[in-house]
Amino acid sequence: MNNRSAAASAKGRSVARRSDLIGQVADWLMSQALEDTDFETMFGGCCERMRAAGVPMWRGHISFRILHPMYDSMALTWRYGEGVMIDRFPHTMEDDFPEVFKVSPLYHLIVADLPFLRRRLTGRQALVDFPVLEELRAAGATDYYAFLLRFGSDELDGLVGSWATDRPRGFSDGDIRAMQRIQRRLGVACKMRIKDDIARSVVTTYLGPEAGLRVLDGQIRRGDGEVIRAVIWYSDLRQSTSMADRLPPDEYIRALNDYFECAGGAVLHHGGQIQSFIGDAVLAVFPIRRGTTARQACRRALRASTAAERAMAELNGRRRAAGRPTLSFGLALHLGDVLFGNIGVPERISFSVIGSTVNEVARLEALTKKLKRTVVASESFVAQSDAAWDDLGRHRVKGVKAPLHVFGLASDDAAARR
Repeated sequence: MNNRSAAASAKGRSVARRSDLIGQVADWLMSQALEDTDFETMFGGCCERMRAAGVPMWRGHISFRILHPMYDSMALTWRYGEGVMIDRFPHTMEDDFPEVFKVSPLYHLIVADLPFLRRRLTGRQALVDFPVLEELRAAGATDYYAFLLRFGSDELDGLVGSWATDRPRGFSDGDIRAMQRIQRRLGVACKMRIKDDIARSVVTTYLGPEAGLRVLDGQIRRGDGEVIRAVIWYSDLRQSTSMADRLPPDEYIRALNDYFECAGGAVLHHGGQIQSFIGDAVLAVFPIRRGTTARQACRRALRASTAAERAMAELNGRRRAAGRPTLSFGLALHLGDVLFGNIGVPERISFSVIGSTVNEVARLEALTKKLKRTVVASESFVAQSDAAWDDLGRHRVKGVKAPLHVFGLASDDAAARR
């Protein structure tokens, strides 16, 4: 065998070995599509494996839209030696792309409907026609390759991404082929992950984290559930009916959301779980499970009540300044057993808490107006509470046989609830 033949043979073996390594990366991505792997691990692992397979990867980036109540889209950026950085972008009033994205190569791919775009950043063939390319070149990049993968007919349903290298001669033709092969598999894996995250986001947003995960784990039949012991929170916006009559619809909805953010936000911040928004009321629980005592659950609920009152006071200051009516609420706290599960008809099921304890806490809250108190509690709650309470006597309420022993939070006990 002459030198030319030997070189050709060695090159052939090198190409085959590299193809095999790239195939292993592709197989790994397909395995991640079938597993519950998070985006950071999947994308970071992909970039690291591509580099190990011989592709001179220095930077990798992917962006895609998500279905989330707070965020419109998500981006992951990997850099060699630095790992993965995740950015989430909130919804905008215009429901449009951010201005910084509109001057990027990725936006150009979407608008022009191009499958890829390549820019050499150094040498005689250099073309630096987007601001991000200037930044990448200044950081040491020599070659840039961007791509667009659509998931369906919707022009916004898909993934855009890019690869960059700092190798002096840039990407080779073999590198480009390897990246094209990998990015298609990456698109499949990301689509699976995005769809799974959408399902989790939807069920946890509409049902709450625990109920949502129960549903995803298969607890979807009517009647599925369990009895749990918990502190039950029931708060109601005062004078909501009159506000609904006199305020324009958008102003009324704004007032409701302001109140829900104060009350519901405090519940979530202190470890509670919102079960449902019933009209203008918040029904929530602080579960008592292994590792949590009733006293600890009561303490969390009381801290949440203090946080809600404080948030409401701050909100009312802003509403006064804007010429809007101030808001107030009543809150009842109860301790007992509730049925946590699915109710409804087979075609339309609701996951919530039900039982006599839930009925009692709603009746307790109705007494806050009569007793002129913001926070009242049941005897079972007070028995496990560290705070000071005023005995407000026993009261008969509709739908409950025995009179309820009601307690009001002592007005001078704010420190005990912090």
